[in-house]
Amino acid sequence: MMNTLTITNLTCSYQQQNILQNLNLSIENDDIVCLLGASGCGKTTLLKGIAGLIPLHSGKIYLQGKEIGHLEANQREIGLIFQDYALFPHLTVSENILFGLHQKPSPEQQKILQKMTSLVHLQGLEKRYPHELSGGQQQRVAIARALACCPKLLLLDEPFSNIDSQVRHQMIEEIRIILKQQHIPAIFVTHSKEEAFLFADKLAIMDKGVICQIGTPSQLYQQPNSPFIANFLGETNYLPCQYKEEGGYQSLFGYHSYPKISSDSKSYLLVRPEQIKIKIDGPGIGGKVIQQRFLGSHYRYLVQLEDFQINITSQKMLSLGAKVKLSLSPTFEPIIFPYYLA
Repeated sequence: MMNTLTITNLTCSYQQQNILQNLNLSIENDDIVCLLGASGCGKTTLLKGIAGLIPLHSGKIYLQGKEIGHLEANQREIGLIFQDYALFPHLTVSENILFGLHQKPSPEQQKILQKMTSLVHLQGLEKRYPHELSGGQQQRVAIARALACCPKLLLLDEPFSNIDSQVRHQMIEEIRIILKQQHIPAIFVTHSKEEAFLFADKLAIMDKGVICQIGTPSQLYQQPNSPFIANFLGETNYLPCQYKEEGGYQSLFGYHSYPKISSDSKSYLLVRPEQIKIKIDGPGIGGKVIQQRFLGSHYRYLVQLEDFQINITSQKMLSLGAKVKLSLSPTFEPIIFPYYLA
């Protein structure tokens, strides 16, 4: 199976500092991949490098098997959607959508226009100007313009950040459906983990110009390859544990079958707050609720154990100061990190 996009050993520098460092990335079929990471990690630089908007110092970019790193941006067959949509304010919806299609005959342009306005639900708005549209409608125009040229890859830079939160989920779902219907792969940049989980087939977590881990949202959340990934994607608890000669680790919650990961017998067991069952009585580790927060769909508790504190989420309402018993969820799968990493 040929990858839609293959990037090998991509390096980009700015003011004698490496922004991207021998970066590798592959996208299969019509996957939607999210680049996720802290500000300055290289997400937008990578997007611009793929699009041909900035020079690259080394590395190769292949799109459907064709090397495109040497081509100008307008020759790469890549669509772009920017954070501010970059619509031309003096052009109507129709003119914005057809902006890159002047070389095509007028009848063909009209067919494409009808297809695009139908696809993104803009029928009846063709003669309006951008300032007469809502944020969501402007986003649809930007999508239609990008797709009108039949790109082999779509790049989106913070595409949902300027959309009102009340319609953001709807827009995410709509754009995802459109991309899947049209079989167009995409890479998008966001700071929002929620957007990434909703929109992406795969997440690529970046730090200091490299991709630290790539996989489905559930893979990265449930099987992070480092504490950095685990912490980035959600709340964590790290419980001390020690390797036992019988071939596993002993923690506060019992014995965990797990291969030895380092010569140091001390390690840490990763436990997400939702992986801990909390109750008033019965078997379990004893503790006391010292903080309580209601978060709408659930409560978040900080529980004081004998030697340390632990974060827990639950739909149960418990009072501050309540004496509780803790145990691991029956579906818990251990992830253990070396002592020096956690």
